Amino acid sequence: MLIFRQTLCLGHDLIVCLMGSLTLVGGDPGVGKSTLLLQIAAMITEECNDSEASPVVYVSGEESVEQIGNRADRLGITEDIYLYSSNDIEDILKKVQYLAPRALVIDSIQTVYLKGIMGSPGGIMQVKECTSALLRFAKTTNIPVLLIGHVTKSGDIAGPRVLEHIVDVVLYMEGEKYSTHRMLRAVKNRFGSTDELGVFEMSHSGLQAVSNASEMFLSEQHLDSEILAGLAVAVIMDGSRTFLIEIQALCLSGSTGSRQVNGIHANRADMIISVLIKQAGLRLQENAVFLNVVSGLTLTETAGDLAIAAAICSSFLEVPIPNEIAFIGEIGLGGELRMVPRMEKRVYTVAKLGYRMCIVPKTAEKTLGNEGLEKMTLVGCRNLKEVIYTVFPKVGDVPWVRRWEPAWIWVR
Repeated sequence: MLIFRQTLCLGHDLIVCLMGSLTLVGGDPGVGKSTLLLQIAAMITEECNDSEASPVVYVSGEESVEQIGNRADRLGITEDIYLYSSNDIEDILKKVQYLAPRALVIDSIQTVYLKGIMGSPGGIMQVKECTSALLRFAKTTNIPVLLIGHVTKSGDIAGPRVLEHIVDVVLYMEGEKYSTHRMLRAVKNRFGSTDELGVFEMSHSGLQAVSNASEMFLSEQHLDSEILAGLAVAVIMDGSRTFLIEIQALCLSGSTGSRQVNGIHANRADMIISVLIKQAGLRLQENAVFLNVVSGLTLTETAGDLAIAAAICSSFLEVPIPNEIAFIGEIGLGGELRMVPRMEKRVYTVAKLGYRMCIVPKTAEKTLGNEGLEKMTLVGCRNLKEVIYTVFPKVGDVPWVRRWEPAWIWVR
């Protein structure tokens, strides 16, 4: 199992790292939080399986022991895990202290309560005081405690914001409703970096680590055709992970100039379209422009600017971009291409995946060496005009497209 290895450690090292800590795992309902922690509980029990070791205690305030056992059977978990169903924190801690387990899992913090505290389970005071009690227990007994926390509609952990300040580690589990991929993101980590990102796939046997996360968002490759005009590949980074994602664009002439974007910030899309109009000469004013990020991912960094612009140009000119080309770069208001962080790692990931050409800013071409890039051509461009000349070299031969020399305007 590679669960948690991508964000913290594994097995015995995981226990040592989390010794006496309080970890909070949040996420939307049904995203796989309970499955994740049940598999982690099985990992800890398996790695620390000796005659004197006590099992992990998995406490659920939402499900019965039979329901938890059925899930463990479906996941193929055969390790001895102590299952308990209760909502009373005092009762839970008494049982756990007697057993002296390797770790304690609480599913979830919104279902437990502490006697003498006003409010029902899940209320602000109850969640805060229960978390504080679990923190004191973890520090005094040196037993790591892992909590599951529900996420509100706004995307925050349900309960007071101070809850995230109490715990040592905050992890968010993300995933689209109709996708099998799940991502475990470290938001807070007192034991290390928060740049790591765990990528998993939900299967019938639970969460499995994705072996090649770099191309998980790429769809099936097709031969070049007019149908695929408007598709470009961007190279982005999330934490220390590099991903290749597909940007789709659709330009409709003779429309009202409306714009619809999915997975791209609207202000960023408007800026790129405006730069294409002003600096590259594309007549997009009377075109409806639709932009979409494949696989439901949200593009948050500027490294995808160049791919967005290339996809728009491809759709507007009705000329497909060859499958083996990837784009990396930020676009400035003057149409110039700018460097983005970790350029070397992005380029080497593109080369490793078999791409034959990568369009980058001119300054990046000068700083990157040729080692490991023998099978890929690295093309540096200063601005969007050079990108258009490079990617669409034969566009001038198409009868209904010509370039108006003085203003660099493409006319249909």
